[in-house]
Amino acid sequence: MHVLNLGILAHVDAGKTSLTERLLHSVGVIDEIGSVDSGNTQTDTLALERRRGITIKSAVVSFALDDVTVNLIDTPGHPDFIAEVERVLGVLDGAVLVVSAVEGVQAQTRVLMRTLRRLRIPTLVFVNKIDRRGARCEGVLRAVSERLTAAVVPMGTVAGLGARDARFAPGLGPVALDVLTAQDDDLLAAYVEGSLSDARLRAALAARTRDALVHPAFFGSAVTGAGVPELITGIRELLPVAGGDPDGPVSGTVFKVERGPAGEKIAYARMFSGTLRARDRVPYADAREEGRITAISVFDQGTDVRRDTVHAGRIAKVWGLADVRIGDALGEPRGAHGHFFAPPTLETVVVPGPGTDRGALHLALTRLAEQDPLIGLRHDEIRQETSVSLYGEVQKEVVQATLAEEFGLDVTFRETTPLCVEHPTGAGAAVEFNGKDENPFLATVGLRVEPAPAGAGVDFRLAVELGSMPYAFFKAIEDTVRDTLGQGLYGWQVTDCTVTLTDCGYSPRQSHAHQGFDKSMSSTGADFRGLTPLVLMEALRRAGSTVHEPMHRFRVEAPADTLGALLPVLAALRAVPRTTGTHGDLAVLEGVVPADRVHELEQRLPGLTRGEGELESSFDHYAPVARSAVPSRTRTDHNPLNRKEYLLKVTRRTGG
Repeated sequence: MHVLNLGILAHVDAGKTSLTERLLHSVGVIDEIGSVDSGNTQTDTLALERRRGITIKSAVVSFALDDVTVNLIDTPGHPDFIAEVERVLGVLDGAVLVVSAVEGVQAQTRVLMRTLRRLRIPTLVFVNKIDRRGARCEGVLRAVSERLTAAVVPMGTVAGLGARDARFAPGLGPVALDVLTAQDDDLLAAYVEGSLSDARLRAALAARTRDALVHPAFFGSAVTGAGVPELITGIRELLPVAGGDPDGPVSGTVFKVERGPAGEKIAYARMFSGTLRARDRVPYADAREEGRITAISVFDQGTDVRRDTVHAGRIAKVWGLADVRIGDALGEPRGAHGHFFAPPTLETVVVPGPGTDRGALHLALTRLAEQDPLIGLRHDEIRQETSVSLYGEVQKEVVQATLAEEFGLDVTFRETTPLCVEHPTGAGAAVEFNGKDENPFLATVGLRVEPAPAGAGVDFRLAVELGSMPYAFFKAIEDTVRDTLGQGLYGWQVTDCTVTLTDCGYSPRQSHAHQGFDKSMSSTGADFRGLTPLVLMEALRRAGSTVHEPMHRFRVEAPADTLGALLPVLAALRAVPRTTGTHGDLAVLEGVVPADRVHELEQRLPGLTRGEGELESSFDHYAPVARSAVPSRTRTDHNPLNRKEYLLKVTRRTGG
């Protein structure tokens, strides 16, 4: 039996969850079609999802198409939950991108398609809602070609557009010939010679689709079922099945973690190679941990069923890995894929309500961070405050509702603020020697901090011989450097810099035969972990740093006659238009805007544009803060910028 791991992706409200319901009904997995409005769909299982009518967490259901088992993954459409989509993309064999025939290509549609094309994930397009008043086909298809991909091939035509009985008539038209012959000279030659058969054209279409070079487009309605049988045929014939050797080394990726009724962790994993068995011991977290598999479930006919094994290509729920995290490799790692989308650019402090236990709140937030690591918990021990990283205001509302409904905790939030970073402005160096001056640690550490190109991250280098002291001490220095750079001179994470170890030294363990031997006078890793923050922060102080705030690129489409009202508001929000163009009565503005002003722009745009404006935004870059008051962030470490305070906390000694 072959396996196809299929993602359903779309802008919010395009109808992907409804399409999932229709697919399951069409193949006989469910007898009745659930409704998003009624809150009884198969994949939106959270009470919060059903009440709000949006998908928040990815969900897996399964069905059979002939000899292919399709694991269908429904993903969130709202941009605030893009991290959930990111985790799914790495385990897909193919995707269906849903576009509304009424709203057309929307902001999130473009973001998703760009990523699908960059990752070369074979993708079908399904234009939904052809039965709705205001539905368009030619206009939407043209927008798909212009704004998503020129290599789109309509798989038929629509009759009765905008009516309840709208239907899809399959059949390849001239566009298919144009797109395919433009990519294949042999195909073009066969057409010119008059020997190009329909079978060869369809075989070429399937091959190009599986290579993610062509994107077939189907039309239909998830509500009435029009076009869905043809889409199912397309899924079966045009998308590739999963590969992987079941007899190869065990290799899988965890893309979701949830808690069971007893609080146990359950990992959702895609197996790329090998066979995982219950009671096997398997390394995970890049071999930093090892655990025994206590149970396995695989997905079959709409639900998950217990099995003793899971083979390459399949998705499984796995029990027994107590410390497993999203992104962990099971068995042999496949290599880090990096982030497909930008990390969160906003943060807020969680404020417990009257009577809310802080310990219970911290535990609940930790549980939420297991399911979504990018919420980035940050706890201030002194003020007993916890902050979370966010993509937007809707995500904040969901966190608040989840804490109330699942954990019984009443919370509010402080104002959302931008999540800034610091960049070194120059080079700076510092050193402290073992046994000299006021250094209370049995260690010598010298560090130089220098700026690096944007996007470089943190690069740690050695300007000393690797064999000059035990490797564990080098590792302690490097790990501490990376941890310490989480809070720079202004409290923000320091990035895009090179840190070089320029000096090192230690007190070796003396022989027992040596008179006056004192084990406590030999260096330990704790000495290097204690000294490194002091040296690093002094080097950074001498280098200097600037605070950079996150900037989003934006694209606004609005009636041209509303520009007069729109431009002053953009200026007030510190948005900088870079290009302005008009297409008939439509104006298109593109530029950059601070991340913390995007939500206000979203709220004000409808009133400024008679409800006709459309905003697309996504993270673009970090820019130096252009305000007189440089934003700072409360420190949560032992504050190595204050030597006396730091030493009191770390060594209980003042160091002078």
